[in-house]
Amino acid sequence: MKWIITLLALLLSGPLSAQYKYWETDYDSLSHSLHGQVADTTRLRVLVQLVDIIDLSELRRRRQLLPQLDELLTLNKQLKKFDDVPYQQLRIGLRLWAQDPPNPQALAAMQQAIFLFDEANREVPRLLIAMAPLFNQLRQVPARGVYFREKLAAYRLRGNKKNMAACYLALGGYYRHKGDYNQSISHLLRAADLFREFDHTHYVNEIMASGAAYADWGNTQRALYYLRQAMELENAYKIEGVKRFFTIEAISKVYLRQGRYQEALRYANMGFKAALSDSAVKAVYTAYALVQKSAVLLGMNQTEQAYPFLRRAQHLDDSLHLPMTGRVGEFELEATWAQYHDARHDYPQAEKHWLRAYQKATAARMDVLLPRYLAQLSRFYDAQGRPAEAQRYSRAYLTLADTLNAAEGAFHVAQYEGERIEQAQNAQIANLRHEQALQALRIKQRNLLLGGALLVVILLSGLGVFIYRQLQNNRRTLQQLRQAQNQLVQSEKWAFVGELSAGIAHELQNPLNFMKNFAEVSTKLMDEMGNGTSVQQNNLQQEIMTGLRQNLREISEHGLRASAIIKNMLEHSRSGTGQPVPTDLNKLAAEAAQLAYKGFRTQNPTFNATLKTEYDPELRPAPVLPQDLSRVLINLCTNALHAVQQRQQIEQANYKPEICVCTAQHSNGVEIRVCDNGVGMSESVQRQIFEPFFTTKPAGEGTGLGLSLSYDIIKKGHGGSLNVSSEVGKGTEFIITLPC
Repeated sequence: MKWIITLLALLLSGPLSAQYKYWETDYDSLSHSLHGQVADTTRLRVLVQLVDIIDLSELRRRRQLLPQLDELLTLNKQLKKFDDVPYQQLRIGLRLWAQDPPNPQALAAMQQAIFLFDEANREVPRLLIAMAPLFNQLRQVPARGVYFREKLAAYRLRGNKKNMAACYLALGGYYRHKGDYNQSISHLLRAADLFREFDHTHYVNEIMASGAAYADWGNTQRALYYLRQAMELENAYKIEGVKRFFTIEAISKVYLRQGRYQEALRYANMGFKAALSDSAVKAVYTAYALVQKSAVLLGMNQTEQAYPFLRRAQHLDDSLHLPMTGRVGEFELEATWAQYHDARHDYPQAEKHWLRAYQKATAARMDVLLPRYLAQLSRFYDAQGRPAEAQRYSRAYLTLADTLNAAEGAFHVAQYEGERIEQAQNAQIANLRHEQALQALRIKQRNLLLGGALLVVILLSGLGVFIYRQLQNNRRTLQQLRQAQNQLVQSEKWAFVGELSAGIAHELQNPLNFMKNFAEVSTKLMDEMGNGTSVQQNNLQQEIMTGLRQNLREISEHGLRASAIIKNMLEHSRSGTGQPVPTDLNKLAAEAAQLAYKGFRTQNPTFNATLKTEYDPELRPAPVLPQDLSRVLINLCTNALHAVQQRQQIEQANYKPEICVCTAQHSNGVEIRVCDNGVGMSESVQRQIFEPFFTTKPAGEGTGLGLSLSYDIIKKGHGGSLNVSSEVGKGTEFIITLPC
C-alpha cells in the first residue's frame, strides 16, 4: 500500500509543482523578464501569464497591465494562437477601471470579460478576486454577494476549482462586511482548502483571514490559533515582506483586544517593518501600521506618545484618500482619533471623530463596524450626560448586544470548521478500520507462515541425514577435483613454456641465420686478404674492411633484434602486473604521441606528418597502469606512422600524412582513439592483427608481438577492449575502451 501512495505522490508532484510555480510567480520579476524575450511565441506566453497572475486591486497595476494587454493582442493577431475576444473585452473594462475614480461602466465591462473567459474555459481566479474591490469602490456591495453566489454555483457544476476558490474568497469578505461571521469563516476556510492545491500565498491569506474574522466575532482563542498557523505557513513557504503585513496586524489587534499590550506593541512594530519592505505600496501599508500602533499606545495609556503616529497617519490619509475599507482591511483612523481625544478629555473633538467614523462606516455599508461604533457613541453620550443622544443610538440595546456577544464569543465556531472536524474524524475512523483489516490479514498471513515454517522444519530434518551424507561424498569429490586441477595447471604452465620456447626459437632463427651467414662471409674475406700484388692487396684490403664493417653492423642489428624479441616475449608474460593508479589520460596520451613521433623522426629525419589531438577537457582521472598503457599508445602511434610513411612513398606529392589521437569520456568508460590516413588493412589482416608473431612489415623490421602485447595489456591488465577499424587505401583506427 505504501509504495502505491509513494508512486502516486511522485506522479502528481510534477503537475502540482508546476501549478504552484505558475500561479505564485512574482509579477514584477516576470514582467521584467519580457525585456530578454526575443521570440514572439515566448513573449505571448509570458504576457498571458502576466494577465493570469496580476493583482488588479491596485490602481498602478491596472495601469501597468494596459500596455501589456495591447502587446498581447498585437502578437496574437500575428500568431493566431487563441481566440483573443476575452482579452479585448478585458482591455475595455480595464481602461474604464483604470480611471480615478473608476468609471461606473467598468463593472459591467469586467463582468462581460469574465463571462467570455468562462465561455473559453479559461481559469481566471485572480481576475475574479479583483472584482470584489471593484464592487466595493462602486458601492455595489449587495450586488457583489449576488454575483459571486451565482458564479460559484456555475463553477461548481463545471468543477472549476480555481475559480471556485476565488468566489469563496470574495463571499467570505462579503459576509464579513455584513457581520455574518459564521458564513464568512465557512467560506474563507473553503477557499483555503481549494487554494492549497495551487496557490500557497492565497492559501495562507485565507487562513489568516479566518483568524481575523474569529477575532471580530469575539473568539480570540480561535483567532490566535489560525493566525499562528498562518505565520508558520508563511515561514514554511518563505513568504516575506509586505505579504506578511496582514497576519502581523491581525495578531496585534487580537493581543490589544486581550489587553496583552506588550505583545500587541511588538507585533505593531513588526508591521511597520513589513510595511517598509515594498516601495510601491509602502505609504498605504504605513498608514495602517501607524493607526494600529496608535491604538496600542492608547490602550497602554500613553496618549502623548500616540499623537505623532496619528498625525503621520492623517497626513498619509489626506494625500492618499484611503477608503474606510480596502484590501489591507478596515482603516479606522477616525475611531482612533476619537479614542485619543476622549483620553485627553477633549470631548467635542472626540464626538466629531466618532460621528465621522459612524458616517464613513454607514456610507461604506460596513456592517462589521456599525454595531461597535453605535455602542461607542451610546457610551460616549451617556458618559457626557446627554440622554437624548444616547437614546438615539440605542444605548441600552447595543450595550446588551455587546455584552451578549462578549459572553458568547468564546463558543462561536464556524459551520464549515465543524464540517472539517467531522470529515477528519470520519477519515480517522476509516483509517482505523483499514488498519484493523490489515492487522487481521497480517495475523492470518503470520499463521500461514508459521504452519509453512513448521512443515519446512520437518522436511529439513528428514533431509538432514541425506545432506550430511551427500556432503561427505562432495568433500571426497572436491579433493579429487583439486588434485586434477593442480595437474591441469602444471600441464598448462608447461604448455605455455613450450609455446613460448617455440615462438622464441622460431623468431630467433632468422636473426641467428643472418649472423651466421655474415660471420662466414667475413671469414672468407679475411682469407682472401693474403693473395695478390701489393697494390691489389691494398685495394682488396680496403674493400674487405668495408665489407667487414658492413657485416659487423648487420650482425649487431640482428643481435639487437634477437634481444628485442626476448624482451618482448618477457614483457608479454609479465603484462598486467602492478597496481592501477588514477592517471590523467589526456596528459598520458599526449606524452606517448610525442615520444612515438620523435622516435620515428630520429630514424627517419626526412619524414614529416601532421599530429592532431582532440582531448576531452571533461575527462576524469582513470585507474590504469601508466607504463603499460603508455607502451600501448606508443606502439599504436608508431604503427600509424609506419602506415602513413608507406602511403607517402606510394602517392608522394598528392598525399598529406596525418595522425590523430583523441580521448572522450562516456557514461560507461573512457575511450582513446588512434587514427591515421595510411595504407589501411584488408579484412584478412584485421582478423589476425592481434595474434602473436603476426606482422605485415618486411622481414627483419617487425617481431609481430607489439599488437599482441598491447591487446593483452588492455584486455587482461585493464579489463578493457582494443578494437580496430580499417579500410585499404583510406586509413586505420584503433579504439581503446577502458572502464571507469
